[in-house]
Amino acid sequence: MLPIDAAAHTSRWRRRHPVDKAVLALGLTAAAVALPPWPGAVLVGAVTLVLLLCAARVPAGRLWRAFRVPLGFCVTGSLTLLVQVNGFSDPAGFVGPAPDGPLRAAELLARTGAASLAVLLFAFTTPLSDVLPRLTALGVPPAVVDVTALVYRMSFLLLDSVSTVREAQAARLGYTDRRAARRSLAGLGATAFVRAFDHAARLQDGLAGRGYAGSLRVLVDDVRICPRFVAASLALVACVTGTALLLGRILP
Repeated sequence: MLPIDAAAHTSRWRRRHPVDKAVLALGLTAAAVALPPWPGAVLVGAVTLVLLLCAARVPAGRLWRAFRVPLGFCVTGSLTLLVQVNGFSDPAGFVGPAPDGPLRAAELLARTGAASLAVLLFAFTTPLSDVLPRLTALGVPPAVVDVTALVYRMSFLLLDSVSTVREAQAARLGYTDRRAARRSLAGLGATAFVRAFDHAARLQDGLAGRGYAGSLRVLVDDVRICPRFVAASLALVACVTGTALLLGRILP
């Protein structure tokens, strides 16, 4: 199991309905995108970070390990705003620094960073196994939900197989030098490919033996939407929005 999935299953908000957490996370995400970067996105990011660390009690180290991946994409996308293409006939050169490049890059980084934290707020508190069975009530075809659940399950089996094979190769000194590492990686890829097909075939046989008729019936926890939590989430998003707009008029 991936660390973010393990954190979601042991989260303090684990027993809350996914709709409760979706209202809060999606509301903060929309605020991060719609509000001005300063101070809107910064304020949304700060509030989301407090919710993650204090309310949901996500470990700071685990949050950083999960956040640094989307943060890398945010930084990479922001760096492209630092330059502009002038054209071949421009005396300043084909590529040069953008006039407002640093400002635009900082604004984009603030927006995307805050939005990524809001998405992680939902991911760290809601396992995918709680969301998928409830998507059919929203009109999602059962076949799409079943395929998504199976792919989600198969991904963990594949990662477990890759980890097991790699540990066995390392125990046999398969990564002592570059040549051995290349040979071991080739064998690792081939073994993972064969095992993935083997797992898929056994899964298909198991479903056929259990009379699979086009949909998988999964029992979910009997939890209800909490009106107080939803109202508090909407009030928090409205408060953050109002504060950001007010500070935008006061601060330069």
